[in-house]
Amino acid sequence: MCVACRAGGISAPPVPPQPYAQQVPPGYPAPPPYAQQVPPGYPAPPPYAQPRPGPPAWLASPRGLARAAVVLLGVCALADAFSVVANCNLFSVSDRLADDVLSLEEGEADRADLLVAVAGFLQSLALLATAVVFIVWFRRVRINAEVFRPDGHRMRRGWAVWGWLTPVVNLWFPKRMADDVWAASLPYAPDGSPLRVSRAVMNWWWGLWIATLFLGRGTSRMYLMAETPEEIRAAAVAMTVSDAVDVLAAVAAALFVRRLTALQDEKAHQGPVLPAPSPAFG
Repeated sequence: MCVACRAGGISAPPVPPQPYAQQVPPGYPAPPPYAQQVPPGYPAPPPYAQPRPGPPAWLASPRGLARAAVVLLGVCALADAFSVVANCNLFSVSDRLADDVLSLEEGEADRADLLVAVAGFLQSLALLATAVVFIVWFRRVRINAEVFRPDGHRMRRGWAVWGWLTPVVNLWFPKRMADDVWAASLPYAPDGSPLRVSRAVMNWWWGLWIATLFLGRGTSRMYLMAETPEEIRAAAVAMTVSDAVDVLAAVAAALFVRRLTALQDEKAHQGPVLPAPSPAFG
């Protein structure tokens, strides 16, 4: 306020309040943005990681792919069951071979080996066809989950395919992505919050899948390296156990596909849901 105004008892008009960011005295530089207010001598904090923009996500029903995947998983289970029969026959032949070579008919050992080879070929063929359809279904539900919850995913969409094909990381990347997809696909409760749905079927599916990877490789090596009747018999037992686990894994995978597809279908039919209003305090 000037001296003349003070002496004459005249007050200056009040200055209207300004936004906080603009309250800077005249002649002084404006302060930097909040994220850059770092004390001198200290390094600036790294910026928050922002996902790179990708192609837009769109919602589509995964039920057709789910039905195909479940059918093929059933084919895998049948191929595994046939392999169990072949392994039991191999055990019987190798057991009799260890006791008395003359007890075998001519060519019986060769037929047992051929039956195991045919079973392995059918398993590989069924697994290949199932893997293609399953990965396509998995990518589809991942895209749907991105529509349901765009900010709830720790991995980019491409890992829905490459996560299965890349060695080493395929031991945990798909499960990590499946956890995010499951959380994003939960339907809404009446109060607008996500329903609590047990993840047991998903955990059983993944645990059995990892078990089949290690058991399959180990038992195949045992069979290829077996030379004596005793070693062949032990390999037949191990392969029987491995194939039994394969059957359980196929069943668990089918249940997982059906459950996650049902969750997404229910949430898609709900549409956007807002939380219920809080009760008024009287």
